[in-house]
Amino acid sequence: MTELYQLSIKEKLQGLKNSFFSSSELTQSYLDRIKQIDPKINSYITVLEEEALQQAIKSEKRYQKNSPLSLDGLPIAHKDIFCTEGILTTCGSKMLSNFISPYSSTVATNFEESGSIVLGKTNMDEFAMGSSNETSFFGAVKNPWNKKFVPGGSSGGSAACVAAGLASAATATDTGGSIRQPAALCGLTGIKPTYGRVSRYGMIAFASSLDQGGVLTKSAEDAAYMLRTMAGYDPKDSTSLSVEVPDYVMQIKKGIEGLKIGFPKEFFSTGLPNYVEQTINEARKVYEKLGAEISDIELPHLDLSLPVYYVLAPAECSANLSRYDGVKYGYRCEDPKNLEDLYLRTREEGFGAEVKRRILIGTYALSAGYYDAYYLKAQKCRQLIANDFQEAFKEVDLIMSPTAPDISFEIGTKTSDPTEMYLQDIYTIPANLTGLPGISIPCGTHKNLPLGLQLISNTLEESKLLRAAHHFQLNTEWHKSWPDF
Repeated sequence: MTELYQLSIKEKLQGLKNSFFSSSELTQSYLDRIKQIDPKINSYITVLEEEALQQAIKSEKRYQKNSPLSLDGLPIAHKDIFCTEGILTTCGSKMLSNFISPYSSTVATNFEESGSIVLGKTNMDEFAMGSSNETSFFGAVKNPWNKKFVPGGSSGGSAACVAAGLASAATATDTGGSIRQPAALCGLTGIKPTYGRVSRYGMIAFASSLDQGGVLTKSAEDAAYMLRTMAGYDPKDSTSLSVEVPDYVMQIKKGIEGLKIGFPKEFFSTGLPNYVEQTINEARKVYEKLGAEISDIELPHLDLSLPVYYVLAPAECSANLSRYDGVKYGYRCEDPKNLEDLYLRTREEGFGAEVKRRILIGTYALSAGYYDAYYLKAQKCRQLIANDFQEAFKEVDLIMSPTAPDISFEIGTKTSDPTEMYLQDIYTIPANLTGLPGISIPCGTHKNLPLGLQLISNTLEESKLLRAAHHFQLNTEWHKSWPDF
C-alpha cells in the first residue's frame, strides 16, 4: 500500500478534493513522521505543529465549501532563509538564533495564499555558505540514504526532509548550486529558476547578484506545481522580472522530440569518476531515444567559473553581512564595554568559521588596491562566461552535465580543506554567474547513493527544463525511490 507521503503533489490534491483523506489527516501523517524520523537526520530547525494543524482546519473548510485554493492542504516546508512573520527565522546561524521575523517573504506569502500548509523551517548551512550542511549552528544534517553522509548544501535540510518524506516539497535557495547539488546527493528534483523569476524580498541575502529561490521536490511535475506558485513579479524586489509566469504544469506535457541538447566537453574533462560519466552517458541515450538531438559544444571560459565565483560571492557576502552588528536585532554579546567591543565580539561570537572566512576573503577583494585586481577582473570574466553560454544557445536548447562531481561524501571528510569543499559546486556555479535556470534530476546510483543529471536552459525557459526533466522521468524510475528507515 502506498503511504500518504509517497503520493505526488497531483495525487495529494486529488485525494483532498475527492475526500479520500482530509487536510488534517494528511498534515498529521507528516507531523507523526517528522517526530519519528527527523531526530535521525536533523532536517528541521523549527516544527510548527500547532500552526500547521490550524492551517489544515481552515483548508478543510475551503474544501467543504468547494472553493479550494491552488495548493490547498498541501504540507510543505520552507528553508530557514525565508522570513516568516511571527516565526523564528535563523538562516542556520547563532547570529539569528533568536530572530522572530516581523514580516513574511514574498515566497512565504505566495504559498500562504495558495493554501499550502507550512510544517516548519528547514536546516541549512549558515547564511547559505556551504556545500554539505555541516556549517549550521543547529548541527549537521544527515543524508537519508546513508546517515553517515552529507545531504549537500546549503539547502541540505530542505533536501533531506523531502527525500525522507517529511514534507511534500520544500522551498530552497541557490547561490552557487545550493538547490541542485543537494538534489543530486539526495535523489531529488531541484530547480533554480532564472535570476529575477522568484522574488528575493524577505529572503536573507548571501550574495545578492547570485541568490535565487527555487524548490526541491520528488519529481519535475511536483516542481512545476511549486514553481507556478513561487514565481512572479514583485515590486518589492528591484531585481524581480516583470514577465508573465507560464502554467508550468500544462507546459511539461508537450513532447521533447527535436529538442537540441549540448554536451560541453569542458564539463567532462575534470577527472570525473567512471561511474559518473557512465551514468550521464546512459541518461544521454534516454534522451536520444525520446527524439532529442544531442551534439558536442564548447564553453571555452568555463574553467574561470570557480575562481570568479569565489571572488564575487564573498565580496557580496562581506557587504551584506555587515548589517549584523548586535544593535537592532539578532545575537548580541554580553556586557559590551563600548560600541566597538559590541561590534567586534558580537560578530566574533555570532558567526561560524566558514562565514568568517568568506567575509575576510570578500573584504580583502574589495579593499583599496585590490578592487581592480580581483573584484573588477572577476566581473569581466563573468561576462565572458555569460557570452559563451549565449553563443551555445544559438545552437542548442539545453546544456547537459553532471550536477556534482561525485556521490555524497562522509560527514567530516572535507571540512578541513575549504578548496576541496568548494569544488563540489564546480558544475552548478556557471548557471548562477550567468543568471540562467538550471535543474537537477536523479539519474542513477552508486553504492546506494544517488547521482544527479543537470540541465541548463536559456533565460526564462524553465518550462523547457521542466518538460525535458518530466519526460526523462516518464521513462526512468530513479525519482520514485525512497530511502529505508
